[in-house]
Parts: sequence; structure tokens; C-alpha cells
Amino acid sequence: MTTEITAEELNTGRFINNKVEEIKHTVGDGLAINAISGGVDSSTVTLLGHRALGDRLKTVFIENGLMRSGEAEQVTGFFHDLGVRVEVVDAREAFFSALKGVTDPEAKREAITQTFYKEVFGRLIRESGAKHLLQGTILTDIDETVAGIKRQHNVFEQLGIDPQEAFGYRIIEPLIQLRKAGVRKVGQALGLPEELFTRIPFPGPALAARVIGEATPERIEAVRRATEVVERLLDGCGAFQYMAILHEDRVTGMREGQRDFGQQIEIRCWDSDDARKATPTRLPFDTLEQLGREIVAVVPGVVSVTYNIASKPPSTIEAV
Repeated sequence: MTTEITAEELNTGRFINNKVEEIKHTVGDGLAINAISGGVDSSTVTLLGHRALGDRLKTVFIENGLMRSGEAEQVTGFFHDLGVRVEVVDAREAFFSALKGVTDPEAKREAITQTFYKEVFGRLIRESGAKHLLQGTILTDIDETVAGIKRQHNVFEQLGIDPQEAFGYRIIEPLIQLRKAGVRKVGQALGLPEELFTRIPFPGPALAARVIGEATPERIEAVRRATEVVERLLDGCGAFQYMAILHEDRVTGMREGQRDFGQQIEIRCWDSDDARKATPTRLPFDTLEQLGREIVAVVPGVVSVTYNIASKPPSTIEAV
């Protein structure tokens, strides 16, 4: 059982030193590889890994076609300034092929997991000669997966899955004793710029976790455009996390006096400390109206914009 280190009791200096030594001991003289998404978990584990291994850690950004607009350029730019080279790996075809025709939420997560770990990372591991994957799994990921709430794509051993047997490499998870608040403290202590360690959480399955139903390139693009609006207008609102969700069913709307069966975007905005519990942020109604106007204007086919008002539990932060 994983022993939690709360943000209040966390000694960042001691934690970093211990984890650096653990990573060095585990990897030995070999190579490791890690993927960075730009979220605080993967960003923190990237700096932790580079402090331990230096150039013996190969850092990649997987362009899976499911990321937010401009994510690859932004992330590689951030880490270039921190002295970390990030290689962009184009895997869009592999991910959309795996997601084709898949609508069940858990089946989508499993398709992404298998594509990420077995196909894409399996190939990168073989090509690089690395024997270890370093990743930013946190305690909340494990809790939700083990409890059966939702399968987080980065949880294996806690489900009895041996990554060495399943994928051909070992996984190192230095952050699994922490929740989000603790990870932010470690990231800050490692020297992450504020715009990185304070970024709102972003799911491992990326925008596929925000499309109900099949995650086609067209539907991902719709939620990507809505996400740009939501993140721009809610930046600085003080919420823990906010997002746009694309629903599956068509809803009745009107355009130019005619009935229009269009798409529906749901906005979620959360107040939370650690993602275990969350309540909807009480946004000003003017802000909600502006979100609705701009999303309808920039996302083709959208005729309805709603706001989630159910707390977690029984809701969850992400929709899928």
C-alpha cells in the first residue's frame, strides 16, 4: 500500500533528494525515457528525472492528435528554456486508428493506454535501448483506478499488471505518494516556472477524455476550439480546473429561423484541493453568457452550451 505524503507534511528538499537517489539506483548506468504533456505531473517528473540522470533521460512529447492547440510548441519551448531537450514524436495516425469506432469510455481509455505504452513507447524503448519509463503517476490516479471509478491510463502494478511482462520495460513512479498540491510544491522547488507548476490539470487521455462517444479528428477539433475559449476566459478565475466537454447526442437548435440539429458543449469548472472532492465554481452569470456566445461563434455546429452544477461525488471532474 502506498503511504501518502500530504502537502502539509512534505519536505520538498528531502523528497527531491530521496527520489533522485532512487531513480539513480533503479536505472543504474542505463537509459530511461519519459513523456511530457506539459501538465504539472509530467513536468515535475521530467525535471526530477533530469536532475537524477541528466542526458541519460530521453524526454519526448507524444503528438497524438488529442492535445490542445499549440501544446507541442509551448511545451518544447518551456523546457528548452530550462535546458531540457524535448523530442516531438508524431503518433497521430496510431492513436486515431486505435480510437476508430470506439465509444465506450473505458474502451477508449484502454485503446489509448495500449497505443501509448505498447505501440508508441514500445517502439521508442526498443530504438533508444532504454529499459525504464519514468512517469508522473500520482496518488489520486491510483485511488480512482483501484476504486473502479475510472481507469487512469498510467496505473498498472496496482491492478496486478506487470509492465515488464506487458510492454517490455519497467516503470518508475516517483510521485505516487503525492497528490496535486504536493506535486506543485515539488515542481516549484525544482525550478519550474510559475506558469507550469500552476497550470490546471490535464488528463492523460487528453481531449479524448472530453469527447463523449467516438473521438474522431473532427470531434476532437471541435472540443479543442471550445477548450481554447474556456481556458482563455477562465484563466485567473482561481478554480482548480476547467474544461469543455463535447456531448454525443445532437440537440435541437435554430439558425436563421430554421431548425438545426446541432452539437452541445458542456462547461465544467471546479473548486478542489486534491481532486478527490470538487464543487462547481460559482462563476458570474455574465462570464457564463460570454462563454456561451464565443463557443457558439467559433465551434461549427454547436447550438447549445451548458454548465455543470453537480459536485464530485457523484460527478467526476472529467466526463469520460
